[in-house]
Amino acid sequence: MYPDLYLYVERTRARELRAEAERRARALRLNAGVERHRASRSPSGSVVRALETRLGWALVETGLRLVHRHY
Repeated sequence: MYPDLYLYVERTRARELRAEAERRARALRLNAGVERHRASRSPSGSVVRALETRLGWALVETGLRLVHRHY
């Protein structure tokens, strides 16, 4: 894979991870006073979203590797 493409993908992934961490930190601060059982419902949706994001990045990386092999 070309170094520039690899770095671009990694920087974009890092930005997404930072944004997700910030979103989770904000949610934790907002839910600090909420009962524990109500907060336990929200992670299932975020787990699915995290898996979708990881799968998406795996597909992007695979596609970039295939393009690099082809050309």
